[in-house]
Amino acid sequence: IRGQLLRRESAHLWSRGDESLDAGFPDLIDAALALPPGTVLDGEVLVADGDGVAPFSALQRRLGRKTPGKALLASHPAIFLAFDLLEHGGDDWRERPLWQRREALEALLAAPDGGLARIRPTPTVSAADWDAAVDQRQAARQLRAEGLMLKRRESVYGSGRPRGDWWKWKLDPYTVDAVLVYAQAGHGRRAGLFSDYTFAVWHDGQLLPFAKAYSGLTDAEMREVDRFVRRNTLETFGPVRSVRPELVFEVGFEGIVESNRHKAGLAVRFPRMLRWRQDKSAADADTLDALRCLLG
Repeated sequence: IRGQLLRRESAHLWSRGDESLDAGFPDLIDAALALPPGTVLDGEVLVADGDGVAPFSALQRRLGRKTPGKALLASHPAIFLAFDLLEHGGDDWRERPLWQRREALEALLAAPDGGLARIRPTPTVSAADWDAAVDQRQAARQLRAEGLMLKRRESVYGSGRPRGDWWKWKLDPYTVDAVLVYAQAGHGRRAGLFSDYTFAVWHDGQLLPFAKAYSGLTDAEMREVDRFVRRNTLETFGPVRSVRPELVFEVGFEGIVESNRHKAGLAVRFPRMLRWRQDKSAADADTLDALRCLLG
């Protein structure tokens, strides 16, 4: 998750939504005390896996505890990957060019102090041409990254989501063709429509649910699926309806991990519908084995 690490008289960790994360990440607060006072870093809170980064599910374990115990702190150690330096020596550096901020950041975190082992600069990459940049982007998946962040060397640090100088070049999502098996009414303007769906893939002749999604369809498609749900309901469980397994959708997601909390034994991150596969029957949907192949 995105965060800012502050070292002034004391140390503090804030989320992008201005929520204090101090109690949940005491290991990062302790590490930040090794920074010189008057330092503010912008970066990402993650869980370490050796010299690399653990899956998002590991971070969820930490986020689920307001005050983690010693065992969790040891098994799921937090790290802070810093990609920008906002304050240095008590001075505001946001209007300085990126290259200067990065040089100072890397020098700061290269200091031979064991306390800084948990606070690391994000790696930078270079490419001789666009094809090489494409290769670097694809390699990001092996690092459990979402892609590349492209920034102009002379750019200042802008507030909000600056356009023009920074570009988040995300990886293409993982995709599978899955069968709609459950539906539930939405909220807000979708309150009268069945717009929240559960999807499943085949395994040993049965459909195993693996993801829920509610975004990606046009309003017209949503109304059409709503009519299908009402006409093809098999059972009702409170607000949820099971439906005839006939509709197939291409479901995209950003990551996949093993999970014993789901029937399929897998959990996906940020699932959404990419398109309605009206050209496919339920029998043509993907299998659990195909989904497992994406684990890498």
